[in-house]
Amino acid sequence: MEKSVTYIKERYNNIPIIITENGYCEVTNPNSTFEESLNDVKRVECKYLDYLSRTMRKGADVRGYFVWTLLDDYEWLTGYTTRFGLHYVDQVTLKNSPKASATWYKEFIAEHKTTPQVVQY
Repeated sequence: MEKSVTYIKERYNNIPIIITENGYCEVTNPNSTFEESLNDVKRVECKYLDYLSRTMRKGADVRGYFVWTLLDDYEWLTGYTTRFGLHYVDQVTLKNSPKASATWYKEFIAEHKTTPQVVQY
């Protein structure tokens, strides 16, 4: 994340950036319990938003960020065998439950929130 945003900043004269999709994939273990599925610590430990914040403090003009994705979903290449969501989706009942990463993301946003701005192009 840091290298990519820094490259764009330097190569394109620090144009405004909106990151429209970024996330961490976990391969589904069919033997995992429900509780184990909610404990997605690797996604939290990835620290991509910490790297993004550091790059922004160095002057990168990042104006928006969207996590990929809110809910576990179907991926074209891997089907239902990988999970990107902050919320676990039971594929039989479709009930969704927040993972550890959902709590982490909520707290991260609360700690780093800024005054919303309207971006005009």
